[in-house]
Amino acid sequence: MSNLRLHLPAPRSAAARVGPAMPLGRHLVESGIISSRDLLHGLDLQRRIDSPLGEILIAEGLATPPQILHSLATQHTAQLVDLELDPPARALAFRLPVALCLEYRAVPWMRMGDVLLVATSRPHQFAALRRALQHDDDTMPILPVIADETQIKEQISRLYGAQLAQKAATRVPDALSCRTWHITGNSRSLWAIGAIGAMMATFYAAPLGALTGMILLAFIMMVATTLLKAAAFATQIIHKTAEQPLPFSPRQSLPYRLPKVSMLVPLLHEKEIAGALIKRLSKLTYPKSQLEVVLVLEAGDVITRQTLAHTALPPWISVIEVPEANRLTTKPRALNYALDFCQGSIVGVWDAEDAPEPDQIEKVVTRFQEAPPNVACLQGILDYYNSQANWLSRCFTIEYASWWRMILPGAARLGLVIPLGGTTLFFRRDILEQLSGWDAHNVTEDADLGVRLARRGYVTELLPTVTYEEANCRLWPWVRQRSRWLKGFLITWCVHMRNPAKLLAELGWLRFLGVQTMMFATFAQFALAPFLWTFWLTLLGLTHPIEISLGAPVLWSMVAVFIVAETLNLGLSLVAVSGKGHRHLMWWVFTTPLYFTLGTLAAIKALYEFVVSPFFWDKTEHGVTPMPEVVMPLAPDARPLA
Repeated sequence: MSNLRLHLPAPRSAAARVGPAMPLGRHLVESGIISSRDLLHGLDLQRRIDSPLGEILIAEGLATPPQILHSLATQHTAQLVDLELDPPARALAFRLPVALCLEYRAVPWMRMGDVLLVATSRPHQFAALRRALQHDDDTMPILPVIADETQIKEQISRLYGAQLAQKAATRVPDALSCRTWHITGNSRSLWAIGAIGAMMATFYAAPLGALTGMILLAFIMMVATTLLKAAAFATQIIHKTAEQPLPFSPRQSLPYRLPKVSMLVPLLHEKEIAGALIKRLSKLTYPKSQLEVVLVLEAGDVITRQTLAHTALPPWISVIEVPEANRLTTKPRALNYALDFCQGSIVGVWDAEDAPEPDQIEKVVTRFQEAPPNVACLQGILDYYNSQANWLSRCFTIEYASWWRMILPGAARLGLVIPLGGTTLFFRRDILEQLSGWDAHNVTEDADLGVRLARRGYVTELLPTVTYEEANCRLWPWVRQRSRWLKGFLITWCVHMRNPAKLLAELGWLRFLGVQTMMFATFAQFALAPFLWTFWLTLLGLTHPIEISLGAPVLWSMVAVFIVAETLNLGLSLVAVSGKGHRHLMWWVFTTPLYFTLGTLAAIKALYEFVVSPFFWDKTEHGVTPMPEVVMPLAPDARPLA
């Protein structure tokens, strides 16, 4: 029972409409909290920003959260409560559906006779909450009490956390998820042992034929990926335009109110990166009253919790802890859980080590306003700030420059399915929810979501805005990260190829073949690369198996295609790093053939985990290379929208 004195109105008023005695701004002025000039400034911003006045005043530094809460309580003649000192009883959870709690930022707090006191941070929406409950005959009359929104979120998670965690793990329908795979028992291992046994028996019975077959399969995979790269490369060369910042108008002439943008930042076992992340995100120029950054961590992650406990968070950054559920601690599950707590109509994702351009959110908002309704996702460009750390980081940066600046933009122009990256993603929130969010069991949830978007007829666009990350510059961590990506591509391909005819009908032939190439052929080319390396035997004057089985003309034709493919890879990479920011990497391009041999080791590890632990999330460690103080200065013509 609370030790606070509650001043309740007469019982008959429990069903009455909740309304303020005077406007919040007027109350703040009369209380001496803000000046009339401050109020005019806040109201002027509110005409351009889709936020309550109180949140705007807090973001502008004109009022503190406690002052706004006290004023709201006085304005609506409601009791102010502290949910940390007086948390709601768990037995009250059934009194309000969790969906309404999340929608109206409310939580059942206390029962007083036949009246349910509901804590809310948005008393102006309380009448709507009451109307939403009218169809339920078992609902008690409700009255509002005022509480801090952060505390309300914490109590929603405490009361409904298990329910929401289960929903987060099973959000995507069974037919489009890999969670239905049986990972217990011996069936998967038996299938793998059988396949390996059959392959060994074939090599024993007909070694030349088996070797020829594997080389041909590897060659076909190489041809498929080479054709995709060539088409994307040609498209970019023919149609490429300079990456200019998207134009946006001064705030006085904006034809729309700035929307709320929610950015999810999953954290796991982060010791050092939290403070640096906050420092980097503080450089963002989007109005902080319209920006909601949610740091998402697992409930059992003591390391990150302790780190955040010693970090001062600004009001626009909050923390969501994801309850444990079935020992599943994947990034997509955490994103699904946090999505329910977000307020924004645009939802984005950054990684813990990201350094986005300061005006990135403005570009996203502007493009979504201008884009057709079927543009559901905007994908930014990823780059690395530690490209000169060592040879591995240089080659990694070259690979990313080729992927993000040449292959993916070219594929987008060709209308192919875009496998999303795990960060610098922005979605229309309503469409993301229609697609049921992320597959919590897929270790490349981003690539899977890209395919699901395309299957539903939605479009992903690449946006000319850059986010800087830390390149993996150590050998074994690189292999672990790459093996997770390759395993995820293989899992995603298997999931969407459950019904090839339906996939073909939804995507059409061009995009269907693109999925085969980007998902399966990418994995297979790394796994089968050693069979392609045998072509180098011809340079040593040795007899190649293809020459024996299929003849010299076939061999030399395949060698010629192999050389063309390698030359294309080098040429594509050289063009990708020819810009001012990457020109120092051009000579290192010629070492990338050696770099890509590491992918075979990663593919072997991925294939093993595909059999024994498909849902295992091999986390990438961040913070190995210090980030420069200045990564990307704000462009001269970039300015806040409000």
